[in-house]
Amino acid sequence: MNYNIVPPVKNLRIDCLTVMIYNTPKELGYAAATMAAYHIRNFLSSQPEVNIMFAAAPSQNDFLDCLVMLPEIDWTRCNAFHLDEYLDLPTSAPQKLCAYLEKRVFTKVKIKQMYYIDDGILNTPEEMCARYEKLLNTHPTDIAFLGVGENGHIAFNDPHVANFNDPHKVKVVTIDEVSRNQQVRDGCFKHLEEVPKRAITVTIPAIMAAKAIICVVPGLRKQEAVKRMLLGPVTPECPASILRRHPNATLFLDIDAAKLIIDEMKV
Repeated sequence: MNYNIVPPVKNLRIDCLTVMIYNTPKELGYAAATMAAYHIRNFLSSQPEVNIMFAAAPSQNDFLDCLVMLPEIDWTRCNAFHLDEYLDLPTSAPQKLCAYLEKRVFTKVKIKQMYYIDDGILNTPEEMCARYEKLLNTHPTDIAFLGVGENGHIAFNDPHVANFNDPHKVKVVTIDEVSRNQQVRDGCFKHLEEVPKRAITVTIPAIMAAKAIICVVPGLRKQEAVKRMLLGPVTPECPASILRRHPNATLFLDIDAAKLIIDEMKV
């Protein structure tokens, strides 16, 4: 690949997955954004538009802040989707995941089209899922930006609902207690009682269908999940482990998130 990326302090290959480790979240964010921009420009050089799937979580802050500042990305040829959305929150609630992306990305760059899971028109979760699945069928994902939860989830595919062979692209799920507590620890909600118990998520097969994946995972609270993701079996019990089977995925970690694998592998 021809791009100027900040050299990682450590670079690993685990199964098909490239793992790049950086000293700080800011270094990680800049490196991941540089690679993301390379992929977007590369896709745009050979096709009229690019379909991008975004994660919405505080772990993505440094990455997204850098990405929207990088030059020579024609955002007017990019369609944006997002991985998941809470149910049972008011449409205008600031905790909505679409509100995070609106603030972090879509007020900063001029996207061709942003497709929200909850478009404010369809009322039932089943209608939302059907509409979004149809959109994903007509706009195949070129690149997906992911995070990993403390329980190893990707999107809201928590272990109890993760299915590597899911027949659906989008589905309604219940959010497990680890995920719900993480939303409080992340500062998205003040109290556990405020965190919704249901969400709509893009499924694992739909995520894995992306041509390229960039996964951004900083922080000490992610070190156990990262260890299981990289050194344990590939299993729905750690949904993110499936990324080891993707032919074009890169995992960006900071030293804190990578601590246990560095200790275990002595790298």
